[in-house]
Amino acid sequence: MEGFNINGKILLGIDHGYGNMKTRHTVFKSGVKCYASEPAIASNVLEYNGKYYVIGESHKVFIASKNEDEDYYILTLAAIAKELAIRGLDRADVLLAVGLPLNWLANQKKDFAEYLMRKPEVDFKFCNVQYHIRIYDVRVYPQGYAGIVAVLPNYKGVHMLADIGNGTMNTLVITNGRPISDRMYTDKIGVHQCVKRIYNAVQAECGKLPDESLIEDFLKNGTADTSKRILTVMLMEAEKYTAEIFDKLSEYEYDPELVRLHIIGGGGCLIRNFGAYDPDSVEIITDICATAKGYESLYMTQLRAKKGA
Repeated sequence: MEGFNINGKILLGIDHGYGNMKTRHTVFKSGVKCYASEPAIASNVLEYNGKYYVIGESHKVFIASKNEDEDYYILTLAAIAKELAIRGLDRADVLLAVGLPLNWLANQKKDFAEYLMRKPEVDFKFCNVQYHIRIYDVRVYPQGYAGIVAVLPNYKGVHMLADIGNGTMNTLVITNGRPISDRMYTDKIGVHQCVKRIYNAVQAECGKLPDESLIEDFLKNGTADTSKRILTVMLMEAEKYTAEIFDKLSEYEYDPELVRLHIIGGGGCLIRNFGAYDPDSVEIITDICATAKGYESLYMTQLRAKKGA
């Protein structure tokens, strides 16, 4: 079992995406639906404080602050439970390593840590298993950047990181392995915007209302089980969207002849399937859990540096 255990406490990296929650070993949709009584047929039900939450049947709607409602707290409990279940545990002392978009980090870091650590000792039930956890520490790191931090010493010359999630794209310029603090950007141009455009285009051009799962499968795999007419419309919109991604990166001085581009996050599959790019100058990081693992590595690096001091 990969992961870190620090003096009996389990370190868990959690990537709180708008599309998916990711940990070292798990990925699940970030949707939350609350019920006053236990749902009759739903799976992935979390029971907490007398309420029932169905996890993972949809995606999280974009919000400008992740502690704006209760959803990410509930999703965090579900993520912890999933990691503990893999380890065969229902009780644990945990350390959380999490992240926020680059441009939000300075203003929201403290509030997000307090939001997740509001109750150091928590009892809840998930998938009919009773859990008891104690949260000893929460540290917040830059999203996306965490997924490449281990290989930064290899980044010679000028590089650009594009973390394309469901809600936002976070962009960072890196020169000779050093992130440039005044060249990081957050744009609301995530995968969900592409899904909505395809949905609207299919409705307008074909008079059909496609299920979002069909569109998501198409974006992920490059095709879907539907008619050629609908596939043609979806392909056109996906190609237009990826072209806009590269247009936005060009605004931040991306030049494929001068800059090495690294794409991380769920949007990487869109670039791979529909983008026009030179594979010799673009790296698509396919491990969707890379950022969650990176949070754990950053926590360990910080811990070792503190011990060394």
